[in-house]
Amino acid sequence: MAEVRKKVTKDAYDTSKIKETKKKTKTKEVKKVDSKKEKDTKSKKSLWTRFLIFCHGVKSEFDKVHWTSKKEMIKYSITTILFIIFMSLFFYLINVIFALIQTWLG
Repeated sequence: MAEVRKKVTKDAYDTSKIKETKKKTKTKEVKKVDSKKEKDTKSKKSLWTRFLIFCHGVKSEFDKVHWTSKKEMIKYSITTILFIIFMSLFFYLINVIFALIQTWLG
């Protein structure tokens, strides 16, 4: 029974496991320090370099834009013009109706 207790306590307080967790925390700390150094180096880049990086990002986003074809553009333009004409007539008729009501009551 005493041997079983020794094994359990020895496994429970195994120093190798503690060392492994310390190593993991050290690597996390090293990564944090490295990321801080990277941020410092990024902020130390010249204005021209940052501008070129910005232009490269703009170009890559510009390539992702979906450009409509000529056929789609004509279809959307006609739809928009018809919608504007319809709404103009609708509000014109409402205006005429209210003007007639006002003259009859007035």
